[in-house]
Amino acid sequence: MNGALAAGAHLVVAPVLLPLATAALLLVVANRRAQAAVNLVSTLASLLLAASLLATSGSHPAGLAVYLPGNWPVPFGIVLVLDPLAAGLLLLAACAGLAALLFSLARWHRASVHFHPLLQLQLMGLNGAFLTGDLFNLFVFFEVLLAASYGLLLHGGGASRVRPGLHYIAVNLLASFLLLIGVALLYGVTGTLNMADIALKLPLVPKQDRGLLHAAAALLAVAFLAKAAFWPLNFWLPSAYAAASAPSAAMFAPLTKVGVYAVLRLWTLCFHESAGASAHFGGTLLVWGGLATLAFGSAGMLRSQQLGRLAGYSIIASSGTVLAAAGLDVPALTAGALFYLGSSTLAAAALFLLAELVERGRQVEVDPPVPDLGERLRAFGEPAPADVNLDDRQVPMVGRVIPGAVAFLGASFLLCTLVVAGLPPLSGFVGKLAMLRALVDTRGLPAGVLFVLLIVSSLTASIALLRAFVAHFWAAHGRPAQPLRTVEVLPVTLLLAGCVLLAAGGEPALRFAGDAAAGLHTPQAYIDAVLGMRPVPVPVEAGR
Repeated sequence: MNGALAAGAHLVVAPVLLPLATAALLLVVANRRAQAAVNLVSTLASLLLAASLLATSGSHPAGLAVYLPGNWPVPFGIVLVLDPLAAGLLLLAACAGLAALLFSLARWHRASVHFHPLLQLQLMGLNGAFLTGDLFNLFVFFEVLLAASYGLLLHGGGASRVRPGLHYIAVNLLASFLLLIGVALLYGVTGTLNMADIALKLPLVPKQDRGLLHAAAALLAVAFLAKAAFWPLNFWLPSAYAAASAPSAAMFAPLTKVGVYAVLRLWTLCFHESAGASAHFGGTLLVWGGLATLAFGSAGMLRSQQLGRLAGYSIIASSGTVLAAAGLDVPALTAGALFYLGSSTLAAAALFLLAELVERGRQVEVDPPVPDLGERLRAFGEPAPADVNLDDRQVPMVGRVIPGAVAFLGASFLLCTLVVAGLPPLSGFVGKLAMLRALVDTRGLPAGVLFVLLIVSSLTASIALLRAFVAHFWAAHGRPAQPLRTVEVLPVTLLLAGCVLLAAGGEPALRFAGDAAAGLHTPQAYIDAVLGMRPVPVPVEAGR
């Protein structure tokens, strides 16, 4: 877009404004039923909006839509950029948000009056981080989603959440501090925070300032990679995600991908071949660190017994896969990795939800049970007391019990196994096969190591998840079947249906991933679209 805004261009800012307005509204709504209804309507609208933006992303020139919220010229004003990668991640976040919300309606949303606003604020932070075109607002949206995630991680109470929650908060506060320092240093070197403008000015940085530039890039990389679960900065993730409530953990599945997105966007945009002496800065570390992250995640899955930790390590493995693949700078390989990122995120979110349903029968409450808990939460709209821990199985749940609970859980768990392990015929296999085909034509030791690790990680994930299946289903004779509610079954079904649809539409989905990868590896169209944007002329009233 250049000059006047095209029709419908204001929709680019809607994924940020809609959850922000909803969160503000939810803060003044006291009734729990009304909160749930408002949140559900808004989240469904966010999903439809993300799907619409994804469907129309190819209709814009060069597949890019640029929007100036304050109508200030680039690079001085805020800019939002919609490209295929951002559109796909918006849809991924909306799917996880809807699944988390539906699952919480059974009981978890009653643990705190602030669950619904926190969920919307996290969606706002995720959407803003995917859309923003400048580093300072990326930092702002990071802080919004992290602040919301702190509340969601501790949502429900219980001593088992406090320790890993404090570790999570401490690590992310430190990463945010490094991110702010890196942003300040980069501004001091380049004089701008607009990412497209940084890419344009990077080759012009004097030789004597090049060391400071690389120091700023290293600080940014540490901050983003810590959030992306990059080894060895990912020690906090398995315990924190496993301790979170099931809907919160499902929302954390796309949260880790924000760090992955930030690394991919900045590295391919600012350290492209045109960056002069800084071209491909840190690329080798990105590849080998990604390989180490993939190996660490695979080994962690193999040694884990708890389903929540299994899901956490699967997120680490998928992040390592995407970072290593993108670091090799092969568009076809990145396309397969982005496809795999989408399917593995949906499967990890479903696995977090399944973990609670499967382990509900063998949970042991860490905190003492709350006296008369059933009476205190009997009314659906009554706010939960502050000391309630909803891990207690005495808490009444909403919805009708469905038959065949064990059959549903077993089938869903096997489908998650197929996707996470990358086995046929589901979407995980399509993504891994696309990466393996691209690696066959890629020379070098890192490509060979990635080829082997992709196969080994499928084997280790299969062993770990099938072992868990045997322990929880095959050898669970005599254990009473736990009741399932339709509101708990529906989000798991929707997430797995998304994986099935990705597999069924593998060819068009891979083409879309290819467009997103091409936009990353050939960033000139992104730079031209952003820097060519001009404010809309504002008519001046007569006599002024």
